[in-house]
Amino acid sequence: MSERLEEIAARMMTAGKGLLAADESTATIKKRFDTIGLESTETSRRDYRQMLFSAEEAMRDFISGVILYEETLFQKASDGRQLAEIIVAAGAVPGIKVDTGAKPMALFPGETVTEGLDGLRDRLAKYHAAGARFAKWRAALPVSDTLPSFGAIKANAHALARYAALCQEAGIVPIVEPEVLMDGVPGNHSIKRSEEVTEETLRITFEELADQRVSLEGMILKPSMVIDGKKARKASVQEVAERTLRVLKRTVPAAVPGIAFLSGGQTTEEATAHLSAMNAMGPLPWTLTFSYGRALQTEALEAWGGRPENIAAGKRAFSHRAKMCSLAARGQWKKDMEKAA
Repeated sequence: MSERLEEIAARMMTAGKGLLAADESTATIKKRFDTIGLESTETSRRDYRQMLFSAEEAMRDFISGVILYEETLFQKASDGRQLAEIIVAAGAVPGIKVDTGAKPMALFPGETVTEGLDGLRDRLAKYHAAGARFAKWRAALPVSDTLPSFGAIKANAHALARYAALCQEAGIVPIVEPEVLMDGVPGNHSIKRSEEVTEETLRITFEELADQRVSLEGMILKPSMVIDGKKARKASVQEVAERTLRVLKRTVPAAVPGIAFLSGGQTTEEATAHLSAMNAMGPLPWTLTFSYGRALQTEALEAWGGRPENIAAGKRAFSHRAKMCSLAARGQWKKDMEKAA
């Protein structure tokens, strides 16, 4: 089984390709649709995601996997095919978000722990049967002078490790996502504080993964970049890249096949620039790529606007952004490439 997990992880980490995070909850996609004045219904959500998954150039050349929301994994396209089949036909791997969200942590004011372990083994069997070959679980850690506490980091890392073990048992590659929030409260922490918290979080996470016997070769890490708080942003692209790589080299074993960053709170262009700067500083022990949601979708959503006649424009916008992220995953993105498009 571990060999198969390694093969799936290797396909997900194909050079120059990355992951499309299309796993927005029903509440989140409604907020996105509100920005273009579109009602969120099962059909409109289906139409939007079908547009992305059928953008041939993007899916074939730049996307190696797609993280789905449960509804989407079981949805059919307008031509009757499962949406997951469209993803597979493009050469990408379908995946599934399996946590049930961050809930307030008892006796830890201002902190959360991610839930969803109850019944997970049975759900994973159902997802595997539906075609999912990787999964995602997100832990969210707010930063201040005192947060996150050791207890909250430990609880979230333990849940991530138990989830990862269940995934591997089911033949599914776990994406382990401990997100150190840049937009927590108050959101004015320094990049130095972010670096300290990220390092401690990753160190504890890998200790827990080892305790749960998780195979490092059959998992993917999805961390946040080391970045200053949303209200204190002043670090240069180079500083973000250097500090992020320093932390990863200290904490992430070389056996992990790949690291796919989340874009959390960054603009589309920032997320692309930071990733490219890190890859330009190689060689590195792991593949460094993207697992972006908003930073891959914003332009496509605006170009589409919920109108059938704009599907081609939406696909073009998505393909352009995916290409820019692909260049960043090779360390070859330049700001003037954006203007050229």
